[in-house]
Amino acid sequence: MRKELAKNYNPAEFEDRIYGDWCEKGYFKPDADDKKPSFSIVIPPPNVTGQLHMGHALDETLQDILVRTKRMQGYSTLWVPGTDHAGIATQIKVEERLRVDEGLSRYDLGREKFLERVWAWKDSYEARITGQLKKLGASCDWSRQRFTMDEGCSRAVREVFVNLYNKGLIYRGHRIINWCPRCLTALSDAEVEYKDQPGFFWHIKYPIKGEDAYVEIATTRPETMFGDTAVAVNPEDEAMKHLIGKTLILPAVGREIPVIADER
Repeated sequence: MRKELAKNYNPAEFEDRIYGDWCEKGYFKPDADDKKPSFSIVIPPPNVTGQLHMGHALDETLQDILVRTKRMQGYSTLWVPGTDHAGIATQIKVEERLRVDEGLSRYDLGREKFLERVWAWKDSYEARITGQLKKLGASCDWSRQRFTMDEGCSRAVREVFVNLYNKGLIYRGHRIINWCPRCLTALSDAEVEYKDQPGFFWHIKYPIKGEDAYVEIATTRPETMFGDTAVAVNPEDEAMKHLIGKTLILPAVGREIPVIADER
């Protein structure tokens, strides 16, 4: 009996069936005992903060091209899938949903209940991301799927960081960070939304102690003056070098601060 060709292209009729057949027959699983040369890629794990976007689709497609090419060239090929916890970003997303949907904060729930919400979020979006990758036809070995907070992954990260620390290659130091006054935590640059605003230069006169003169400071952030501990001038600046070693009076506070040299 002849089956007529459908008038319209309908991927739902065959894509899931064919992909499921590939996975069931283990076409994406390399043989550990295979003597062939090996080729492996670890997927840059998408954050479980949301679903995949066009950038992910492009990136995963390019990786899939590499992986499938290597298979056809005779390599024992492994593409490891996984997702990333993205701790702070995920926390922000969960808190946002709590605030919008229920009018609650993480403090209202308490630590244990809030962690339950975070894990529920992870399970939901991890499943969505995995489903999207499978819809793309990504030839990953799903038996090796990982999450960055899996015990094996966490242990490996701790070991690497401890080794790097012991070798003096990483260290703790004082750095300027992005601090969120609402979340009360540090944020990466990736989580910060920048916005240009019209500014204004404030000119403030710092009297020189014992002299009828002053040093004029120009700043866009006059509120920081209360934390001033010194005023720096360039020792190569002929107009300013005579001030080095003198003492200034911090306006509105009356605290004495020194003038120091700093060639930077």
